[in-house]
Amino acid sequence: MTPDHLLIVDDEPNIRKVLGGVLEDEGYRVRTAAEGTEAQQMLDAERPDLILLDVQLPGDDGLTLLRRWRGDKDCPPVIMMSGHATIDIAVQATQAGAADFVEKPIGAERLLVSIRNALRLGNLDRENTTLREVLSAASEILGESAEIAAVREQIARTAPSDARVLITGENGTGKELVARALHAASAREQQPFIKVNCAAIPSELLESELFGHERGAFTGAVAMRRGKFELAQRGTLLLDEIGDMNPTTQAKLLRVLEENEMERVGSEKTIALDVRIFASTNQDLERKIAAGDFRQDLYHRLKVVPIHVPPLRERGKDAALLARHYLEHFCRAMGQAERVLDESAATLLNGHSWPGNVRELRNLMERLVILTDAPTLGSVEFSPLLSGVSVAKTAGTLAERLEIYERGLLAAALHRNRDNIAAAARELGLDRANLHRKLKRLGLTE
Repeated sequence: MTPDHLLIVDDEPNIRKVLGGVLEDEGYRVRTAAEGTEAQQMLDAERPDLILLDVQLPGDDGLTLLRRWRGDKDCPPVIMMSGHATIDIAVQATQAGAADFVEKPIGAERLLVSIRNALRLGNLDRENTTLREVLSAASEILGESAEIAAVREQIARTAPSDARVLITGENGTGKELVARALHAASAREQQPFIKVNCAAIPSELLESELFGHERGAFTGAVAMRRGKFELAQRGTLLLDEIGDMNPTTQAKLLRVLEENEMERVGSEKTIALDVRIFASTNQDLERKIAAGDFRQDLYHRLKVVPIHVPPLRERGKDAALLARHYLEHFCRAMGQAERVLDESAATLLNGHSWPGNVRELRNLMERLVILTDAPTLGSVEFSPLLSGVSVAKTAGTLAERLEIYERGLLAAALHRNRDNIAAAARELGLDRANLHRKLKRLGLTE
């Protein structure tokens, strides 16, 4: 098991030396810094499990550093130290988020108890964060269709292993949610889940982002920096949009996957890795292989278990089910009264083509909750906001499908013309009386 990593920040060399020696004898891995700038560089390079921070430091004092660092949600527990302790300073430290406050000279037993307690609380915080992510991921993989049930079954079967997984699907289908659900149901659930978007990082920086770099490795590398692989140690790394990775980085990634070890950019020191790899893409990797744009050997290394996330248009009646879920979620989040989705809206949503998939549906429901006050949402509210109404997947006879399409077109025309029937009739090229009869038949007017 990897020892806990402690960072001691104190301007007195003897204290750094004595505390470091005591803590190393107790099995901790210790690094030290003499002031805030040096400590910040160490934090940027490698996140410790706990910080021992002196109040009085040159430059920014300990309380200033504490407030700055605790503003970061990933800040580890901080124990404050002072040889000139006052009640006021102790109160300020506690209010700023310190896990404990110890006075110098520091008794070894008192310090060790404080460290163990702070590490335990830090682990509880991480477990709670992980639990929230697990519940969030589980709540989003909703649906009653056979297609999404098959995805959930694949997750349940694959998660307990350490197998690499290649997750494919269109944009907005929920590939990252699948990856998070896999991690949450695995033995690594309490360890880091790290994501890197291979398409969002310039190709010349991606290698450093993945593997880290040493100080001076290239222009701008002013300090050592750990990459995503090291940050994911004992946990899971998601390589999102793997199809956009450049050939040079593909070759280096392949070697890392084959040997389970890596070197930072600018270093010859080998670092052993214990990281589970997921990759995701919306591209056809086999086509990219045929075109010479993706390595076949890397593809087979990643595709130990393939999971395809189906588009929303192929998930039967899941669109309406998800719409009701998001409607409840956003009403609750915005402090609004409960809304109802009627059957005309459900039919319309289940028949839409959803080019943006679940992400498009989620955004649509948030927009409706913000922009409309209707207690019941029907096709009238939805039709103007859908980018073209598709009835190809809607169940029913031809006449029923055409009625759904007609209702959507007429509702959209009414919305654009602010319920002015005469103006809507002119836009549609219909006689006003004829349009009025259609609206009444379709339940769009009294």
